[in-house]
Amino acid sequence: MHPMLTIATRAARNAGDIILRASEHVSQIQIDNKEQHDFVTEVDRQAENEIIKVIRGAFPDHAILGEESGQHEGGEGNEYTWIIDPLDGTTNFLHGFPHYAVSIALKHKKHLEVGVIYDPSRNDLFTATRGGGAMLNNRRIRVTKQANLPGALIGTGFPFKVQQQKYLEAYLGMFEAVCTNTSGIRRTGSAAIDLAYLAMGRLDAFWEIDLKSWDIAAGALIVKEAGGVVTDFAFNDNYLESGNIIAGNPKMHQLVYQLIEPHFSDNLKR
Repeated sequence: MHPMLTIATRAARNAGDIILRASEHVSQIQIDNKEQHDFVTEVDRQAENEIIKVIRGAFPDHAILGEESGQHEGGEGNEYTWIIDPLDGTTNFLHGFPHYAVSIALKHKKHLEVGVIYDPSRNDLFTATRGGGAMLNNRRIRVTKQANLPGALIGTGFPFKVQQQKYLEAYLGMFEAVCTNTSGIRRTGSAAIDLAYLAMGRLDAFWEIDLKSWDIAAGALIVKEAGGVVTDFAFNDNYLESGNIIAGNPKMHQLVYQLIEPHFSDNLKR
């Protein structure tokens, strides 16, 4: 196994163990509000600390960007950055809704090199290395061959945070266009799981507005290595910066883009 993938997998599984143990007594977990509708728990922080400990033990000079602890600088001349979401789907976790995951990616300069998404409740491990393909539990996965909208199942996420309300009108236009032209829309509450499901063929495409890099970095690489296409709303690869993402098999990516593009506001065309 790729040595950096080995470390990412170990870190993800260790964090997943913390999350699974905590899931047995959710009512006792300390919960804080980062902002309205956005929660963080002691479990998020413990899981992130464990991931950082594993990474630092193997690669002490690498930089780290964690959802909860922010930026950790690397050594001088270092060009590697680990991008961590220790618990994507915290609200689901707090409600016992079993759609949440650990997401870990490694970026070298401008390229994503390693991606791991671990669903501890199902013991499903999605992995990818750049140029090495995508796997689910060590079995090769590929995006679907779906080629038309009427038979397609599409994933999305709602702009529910306060700072995302400015996108709500545009999003509702997109939602209506997709809903009325496909076989259905699914919203699991975890972008990481949505992208993993897209990579293995459970979804045909996915789009969302204003995500963070830790939400999508690992999933974007896994989708690409499974034969999919991932872009921002300008058809470029700046989705980690903009947070706006469209992903799918090559045909569905294009078709979904055509559906939602008429509803882009000026601040989404980036």
